[in-house]
Amino acid sequence: MASRFTPLARNAARRFAGARPGLLYPSPTVAAATRTLHDGPSRRNKPGSHSQTDSDIEIPFPPEEELPSDPVRRAGGQYVKPTLQTFSLDKNVGLVTGGARGLGLVIAQGMVYSGADVALVDMNSSFADLSTEEEAEKQTKCLVESFMRENPDAERVPKVTAHFSDVSDPVSVDACIAEVIEQHGKIDHLVTSAGFTENYEAVNYPIDRLRKLWAVNVDGTYLFATSVARHLMERKAPGSMVLIGSMSGSIVNVPQPQTPYNVSKAGVRHLAASLAVEWADVSIRVNCLSPGYMMTALPISNKVSNASTGKILNENPELKKKWVSLIPMGKMGDPSDLMGPVIFLLSENSKYVNGIDLKVDGGYTLT
Repeated sequence: MASRFTPLARNAARRFAGARPGLLYPSPTVAAATRTLHDGPSRRNKPGSHSQTDSDIEIPFPPEEELPSDPVRRAGGQYVKPTLQTFSLDKNVGLVTGGARGLGLVIAQGMVYSGADVALVDMNSSFADLSTEEEAEKQTKCLVESFMRENPDAERVPKVTAHFSDVSDPVSVDACIAEVIEQHGKIDHLVTSAGFTENYEAVNYPIDRLRKLWAVNVDGTYLFATSVARHLMERKAPGSMVLIGSMSGSIVNVPQPQTPYNVSKAGVRHLAASLAVEWADVSIRVNCLSPGYMMTALPISNKVSNASTGKILNENPELKKKWVSLIPMGKMGDPSDLMGPVIFLLSENSKYVNGIDLKVDGGYTLT
């Protein structure tokens, strides 16, 4: 183990070697110290110098007696929270886009189970039929009833509300945010799960479909993130956001063609990283969560309207076989696999985690 005298020995060795360049047989101490010297030219003031290592910086590991040995102490309170309690979102308010179905609904359920009040936001009737609004209203009741069954002795029951928005329209998004704040008083967390995918060859993909996909997947994510951020900044309050990306933002899926979708999710991934840096000084954390193949009811358009992933794969067993063969864990994910990762990224347990892309893909992107 290096001692506190190591830097002194290195500097002495340098001075000694510099003063006696003809020395043929240096002492063992000097020889050992000079073995680590850089003989190359200095890289100071050269292009790219701020992204290179500096040979003049040498910081030894501190002596053992100077290392902390006492447990970390938490300030205030009569007790220390158990680990599981630090995942609590109790009395916080979360907004989930795409929350009436699919991944968004399951994520919202995890937030409610963790004690958060939740606003489910989904497409309004201008994008979908009235059944979408009816479904959202139904799910708010189901989430509360499910929470009460799981927590019959709960002192507080989370509040869950349904809201509707054209996620690609700034006016509609701001109106939705205002409505949520009116009903809940504030927003602490955001999860952007609204999105869809389509499988067509790029040369055959209509430009109007591409623009709609981009409007929902990218514009919608950006508009909700910035609108919630403005609210947090006005309150001078910390917050956390999870932008739902996809492993498709990092790799190219096979065998199905889906270039526009892949590009949109790559945009979401880098949007999270960029906003994380931009808002770090106001304590707004932004992370990306990228699911792999999930058995979900997310609408997939491939000459099939509003079909679930499970239904499509049941009708195309060879496609399912291909997908699963590329997953090291040998199976597709369940939407509930996203509950824990999202709660982690929203909770105080990740208060120093910012700008990451957390992949939940069974190892798909590793191979």
